[in-house]
Amino acid sequence: MPDLRVETAGAVATITLDRPDALNALTVPLKEELRAAFERLAADDAVRAIVLTGAGRAFCAGQDLRERLEPDALPLQDEIRIHYNPLIRAMRTNPKPIVGAINGVAAGAGASLAFACDIRIAAEGASFLLAFGRVGLIPDSGATWLLPRLIGASKAAELALTSDPLSAADAERFGLVARVMPAEQLIDEARALAGRLADGAPLALALTKRALEIGWENDLEGQLAAEAEMQGQAGATADHAEGIGAFLDRRQPRFRGR
Repeated sequence: MPDLRVETAGAVATITLDRPDALNALTVPLKEELRAAFERLAADDAVRAIVLTGAGRAFCAGQDLRERLEPDALPLQDEIRIHYNPLIRAMRTNPKPIVGAINGVAAGAGASLAFACDIRIAAEGASFLLAFGRVGLIPDSGATWLLPRLIGASKAAELALTSDPLSAADAERFGLVARVMPAEQLIDEARALAGRLADGAPLALALTKRALEIGWENDLEGQLAAEAEMQGQAGATADHAEGIGAFLDRRQPRFRGR
């Protein structure tokens, strides 16, 4: 996978978009490799958390526009349905927590990739840009669904309609990123955060992700019912018993994903 690196250390996998000379712009092969990587890691019991970042000075500049000029390029609606939508689904349905380490500009579909992460932390020089309007397109890859839920309808509309950039500092202020830090600390901080998540109970984390996802659509009664059902599933696990035992023994729990 020349344009994508996947490295595993302990229970944390780091996926790096690796086209730095092209600002990690997305081609069909890269989208397919990235989706396959998320699906493979989802099925790997040894991996409990994932970090997504970019090589060089950009997180991801979005679609490689030169590829769109090739004579065999798919119609846009087919490109989105075949390559982009499955990638976003592979992230949003992934049972493992995904930490986005936003090292530079996240533009267009690259911003959508950042939005699809569960937690985002950003380098001080990073920014988010829904650049679609600058080329006469609309935001896609889940951006119009994810962003209003992350930062509110009014600010999301401003960013989508004006194509103005959002700085890392403002992204933190609006709650889009959890924190901002110097670029040289970013990947270590992201991996440390992923390591903390990897120490958690895997099924409980997966169920928590699912509860947060459906909570955007449920009414209160529906969400209360869903929480009760999922809590029953979590409470029946060996990890829950281990957590109680560790609490009573005053020790750190050793969750095994069972």
